[in-house]
Amino acid sequence: MTTESNVRSDPRGTPPRSGLDAYFKISERGSTVEREIRGGLATFFTMAYIVVLNPLILGGAADVNGQRLDLAQLTTAAAMTLFMGVYGRYPFALAAGLGLNAVVAFQLAAVMSWPAAMGIVVLEGVVITLLVVTGLREWVMDAIPLALKQSISVGIGLFIAFIGFVDAGFVRRIPDAANTTVPVQLGVGNRLIGWPTVVFSFGLLLTIFLVVRRVRGAILLGIVITAIFAIILNAIVDVGPRVDAAGNVNPGGWALTVPSVPEGIVGSPDFGLLGAFSLGGSFAQVGIIVAVLFIFTLMLSDFFDTMGTVIGVANEGGLLDREGRLPGVSRVLFVDSIAAAAGGVASTSSNTTYVESAAGVGEGARTGLASVVTALLFLVALFLTPLVEVVPQEAAAPALVVVGFLLMRQVADIDWADPAIAIPAFLTIVLMPFTFSITNGIGAGFIAFVAIKLFLGRWREPGLLLWIVAFLFVIYFAIEPVQRLLGV
Repeated sequence: MTTESNVRSDPRGTPPRSGLDAYFKISERGSTVEREIRGGLATFFTMAYIVVLNPLILGGAADVNGQRLDLAQLTTAAAMTLFMGVYGRYPFALAAGLGLNAVVAFQLAAVMSWPAAMGIVVLEGVVITLLVVTGLREWVMDAIPLALKQSISVGIGLFIAFIGFVDAGFVRRIPDAANTTVPVQLGVGNRLIGWPTVVFSFGLLLTIFLVVRRVRGAILLGIVITAIFAIILNAIVDVGPRVDAAGNVNPGGWALTVPSVPEGIVGSPDFGLLGAFSLGGSFAQVGIIVAVLFIFTLMLSDFFDTMGTVIGVANEGGLLDREGRLPGVSRVLFVDSIAAAAGGVASTSSNTTYVESAAGVGEGARTGLASVVTALLFLVALFLTPLVEVVPQEAAAPALVVVGFLLMRQVADIDWADPAIAIPAFLTIVLMPFTFSITNGIGAGFIAFVAIKLFLGRWREPGLLLWIVAFLFVIYFAIEPVQRLLGV
């Protein structure tokens, strides 16, 4: 059984300097209060886009009755991240899961009311919590071979870097009207355009310079300085948004937030949607089979997104023990599971552990104190939304690219000479950015791993649990034909 003293980040086990140090194991993990605060700030600023983006996704879709959500709250992000910091004691932040909120908005709400859709989210969170309580979720994590865990870290590195490039508009989708099989391009027409791209490029070069010069707080400094540069630049050139309120498109505009000095600082939080969910609504509106399939889809995505994020970020921070396990992971998984249900209760979609937590780890964060700092900033953001919205995606995206580099370094630890592990690792790594999903990459890696063992006549090696998980992923990938087979 592993203990906190097995953590690789500081084998010397430095004695605690205070009660705060002892509770969060700051010195034991080779960190300092200063690094934790810096890491908490970096994590917050890299995921602050959720303040704007989640309301846009959920508010931009109507349910089956034509109703739209009036969403403007960060209650669960603050509360669950604080819970993670104080109880989980690791530097992981939580908020509404991107991808999951799109499923809720455009798949669930399309066939049921908003309260029923949020009821599905609550039920999914309850199921995952039961898996944690029974120990199954931790059992799955422990059963994964070390090489696959390393490949998950690398894949997340590429995935998070890709997110950064896409968020900044440096890499963009090619419109369907272009009549080409190429899915993405450099900028627009393979040319970089617009002042926001200049801001991103400036921020990326600045952050790289600070990192190679080993400047303390390099990632956080890069975000802050780039945001200030963006505000000054936009005051001069007045670019405007990429898509305005009337739907007009300006390819050279800001992706999400137009940086400017806010007219006001204080905003009023909205708590009106707390408790607006129905546990039985989905079963009554779409039937038991469809509702169960929706719960299964959300659960599997949430389950393995979190698992991949926790493994990847913890591995980068040197928090895994010699067997590749995270000491005290059951606390982390419990908080994440409760957060999923809490997202449905608050009508903010399923909450999950954010891969952007890697930005805080990149700043040296190793403990839950960083999450406490991030949570407090989310709490402040409830009332200072105009100020938080000042930071454009183009200013935060460089941090994601640099963090992607930090995670990518673990590719050297994988045994590429053994195809039996190298091929599943390869599929795990490439499919995360290629499909824009952590879950898809993990699923492909699992299926390939057990299939190769079967081909080699060593089918017992993966163990029963990995075979079950691989089978569940087969269902996950084939969910549409499964629905057709069941007539739903």
